[in-house]
Amino acid sequence: MERSPIVGLLALQGDFDAHRKALAERGVESVEIRVPSDLDGVAGLVLPGGESTTMLKLMEGTGLDSRLGDLIRGGLPVLATCAGVILVAREVRHPAQRSLRLLDIVVERNAYGRQIDSAVVDLEVADGDDLGSTTLEGVFIRAPRVTEVGEGVHVLARRGGDPVLLRQGRFLAATFHPELSPGSPVIDLFLRSIRNGSANRGERT
Repeated sequence: MERSPIVGLLALQGDFDAHRKALAERGVESVEIRVPSDLDGVAGLVLPGGESTTMLKLMEGTGLDSRLGDLIRGGLPVLATCAGVILVAREVRHPAQRSLRLLDIVVERNAYGRQIDSAVVDLEVADGDDLGSTTLEGVFIRAPRVTEVGEGVHVLARRGGDPVLLRQGRFLAATFHPELSPGSPVIDLFLRSIRNGSANRGERT
């Protein structure tokens, strides 16, 4: 019997366990990623919220950042949330910091305020057909703001005028936390990108 695809969760720091639970509720198996070899055979990847500076520091000298870049540029389906978006943005401001430069956007860190300013917001869906839903909840916790979007990046949802859900090829990026919203169509869209065969990478045995 053919096994279901396995999703890798970057597990250096942050809320990867909430993603694990969201995937498990959908019958999807996941594996924690801490070293490059953990990526062998994964069919998709989640870059969770947390502290992007800490994640970058923990990658130093491990080769994990290089392996991530190779797989993502090669078309591995990815879901990045909150700090995960900062991790991969082309440029990070306020304050500036290093990033993996894999997603053609510019972000500002902590643009919506501190932890105390966290909010649950009804988002404006730009492409209901893509999401399979015309309504979308966004849980924002010290979220970044996307200030520039490259030509190949499509905006799927906004908070006010701000892009908060974006897609670049097989890369899905949410500045909020869809893993904290039960039944979020964002998680389902990510899983569809894996299951429809768009990244034909085989499965773990």
